[in-house]
Amino acid sequence: MTESWQFWAVISAVFAALTAIFAKIGIENINSDFATLIRTFVIIGALCLFLSISGQWQGLSTISGKTWTFLILSGLATGASWLAYFRALKIGDAARVAPIDKLSIVMVAIFGVAFLGEKLSGLNWLGVLLIAGGVILLSLRF
Repeated sequence: MTESWQFWAVISAVFAALTAIFAKIGIENINSDFATLIRTFVIIGALCLFLSISGQWQGLSTISGKTWTFLILSGLATGASWLAYFRALKIGDAARVAPIDKLSIVMVAIFGVAFLGEKLSGLNWLGVLLIAGGVILLSLRF
């Protein structure tokens, strides 16, 4: 089961949900950008510990220029996403911020098709539309 991408995707979703709840509580009396910095230090420390325990450190010289470029771009995008997400959580309800953040699912589907040549079936596109519709319904306040 731990070799399945579906297993790890569900685990990711569980921790992403916990991230929103823990962050909403944690940023109550702190600047959201500073909270993001603290979160980043925790992640760096945890990953260093994990890599050390599992023996997965890799020599930096073994990483290609293309890999460096796209990991740096990914890191910058992640940082921008986290800053925006924490700021949104600071001023909005977690139950409405998190679903809008998950519009990234819709965007990944579109970007995957447009830039990576991935293929989605009609049923897949229906799922993308349903996710987008669900985000809209969850973000409304009545």
